[in-house]
Amino acid sequence: MRMPRKAILAAALAVLLSAVAAWAAEYVVGQKNRAFSTNSLKVKVGDTVNFRNDDPFFHNIFSLSDTQSFDLGSYSQGQSKQVTLQKPGRIDVECAIHPEMKMVIEVSK
Repeated sequence: MRMPRKAILAAALAVLLSAVAAWAAEYVVGQKNRAFSTNSLKVKVGDTVNFRNDDPFFHNIFSLSDTQSFDLGSYSQGQSKQVTLQKPGRIDVECAIHPEMKMVIEVSK
């Protein structure tokens, strides 16, 4: 019995997606004393950056960069929010609540 072409393509896609996920890395950037734990980060497309709030007050991490914009919303101490990087380029990251908080993420292929 032959497998339908759609079933073969679906199986191949599932294998490919699981392989890509296995290669992706996860980074943690802490937020303490109104500062990021690093000023810059070098990652690859598909990697995830977890922003962890270690301060006793809220943070709101966002980026308006052309490479990838995002707004993680406000979150309190002990909480984390994450973003998966989708394309190569520079991403300037800030906190909407604390304008002195800035960092750069460089995403490569």
